[in-house]
Amino acid sequence: MRIELIYDHDCPNAEAARKRLAEALVGVGLPATWTEWERSDPAAPEYTQRLGSPTILVDGADVSGTPSEVGASSCRVYRAPDGSLSGVPSLGVIVAGLSTGGDGG
Repeated sequence: MRIELIYDHDCPNAEAARKRLAEALVGVGLPATWTEWERSDPAAPEYTQRLGSPTILVDGADVSGTPSEVGASSCRVYRAPDGSLSGVPSLGVIVAGLSTGGDGG
């Protein structure tokens, strides 16, 4: 399983996304390891530059099931299960993405 966290260096939600991703991985019994890509890093793959920050991919699929706008150079907003908005996908969404290969459940 390939897990990636894509973020902007100045994203206020990047650290929260890291913590939630680690919590989700431990919760499903997987090692808390993944690849991180800072979008402006010249070594980052081209596809990372088209995603908002933060984005979590599992085997290339967005865990939220709704990828950010192509070419979005912006922070992401996720809808929580209660309908509120958050800058990080919920723990349940990440766990579902890990279980289903990132298609959002």
